[in-house]
Amino acid sequence: MSILRPAKLLTLRIGKMMGVFEALGRSHWRKDQLLILAYHGVSQDDEHEWDPDLYITQDHFRNRMQALKSYGCNVLPLADALQKLWTNTLPTCSVVLTFDDGGHDFYRRAFPVLKEFGWPSTVYLTSYYSQYNQPVFDVMCSYLLWKGRQCELDVSGLLNGTVNFKLHGEVERADAVRSIRTYARREKFSAQQKDELLKKLAERLNVDYQAILAKRILHLLSVQELRELASAGVDIQLHTHRHHAPKVRDAFFVELEENRRFISKFTKFPPDHFSYPHGLYDPCYEAWLAACDVASAATCEPGLATKECNRYKLPRLVDTSSLQMIELEGWLSGFSKFLPRKAMSAAALIPPFYY
Repeated sequence: MSILRPAKLLTLRIGKMMGVFEALGRSHWRKDQLLILAYHGVSQDDEHEWDPDLYITQDHFRNRMQALKSYGCNVLPLADALQKLWTNTLPTCSVVLTFDDGGHDFYRRAFPVLKEFGWPSTVYLTSYYSQYNQPVFDVMCSYLLWKGRQCELDVSGLLNGTVNFKLHGEVERADAVRSIRTYARREKFSAQQKDELLKKLAERLNVDYQAILAKRILHLLSVQELRELASAGVDIQLHTHRHHAPKVRDAFFVELEENRRFISKFTKFPPDHFSYPHGLYDPCYEAWLAACDVASAATCEPGLATKECNRYKLPRLVDTSSLQMIELEGWLSGFSKFLPRKAMSAAALIPPFYY
């Protein structure tokens, strides 16, 4: 926990108790600010225990949605909210719900809750693992080693020059995951070879890999699921094809165009809103996104969006298992905008690539 966090939590509680939240939330000032919430995953099993900065439970998610309803938030579609933001016509306490990556868990866990509340949502989809609908290699490596953390992993015959890894500690597991990913990339493993490696790792860790596959944990949305969601009104938007935004112009255009081409199969209009993989923004992207007719781009920097915001650097509040309800309420009201905050290090939360 940050050294400042206890003081911030106390300040938030005092602010709420004194009625500052209520006054700010209904103020003309808050009416000109848009809170974009970001989620990454809603657990199907124990993913929130493996990585609480990426996954929350379905009950946790439902409680968040109930809090928005109780607070009287106006939950708007992304494009509509941004248009109203830029034309000073937002309703009181406006919120947008976004989901990065496009995991199968959105279909299975998040979308049913959203239907209960009748609220719109945007999924920023990375498309490679929707086309090739198998577990996402990088994150599945980490998940399997966490599941088998009581073991010492013998990788003799799997990785050249490496015999075993101890997995009891987070640092040890991170080192092991890094070594496995590095090896697979250096050897230029195909997607099928990566799948075989995952199966062999699970065997040596005594992890029931078939049970994981049956639940489609760490899978992205399938083609059929995308069709259903799009037909139901879910907004599908850009997140690159391979969950990677190159800093080379032509390579970036390829990533975006592959992503757009795939998503356009399921949508009435070509997608034109973007979320940076890992939330990582670089100034070089602005001109490239504009050249590709992208209307907005979202980061993972906490904040409230205003009319003056750079449309290619929109702030979002990433909701995690560790974010307390009082902290969410602070952002709903706008009070948290006045408190010191540390930028979220998205790179520390998510592996460097997804393919």
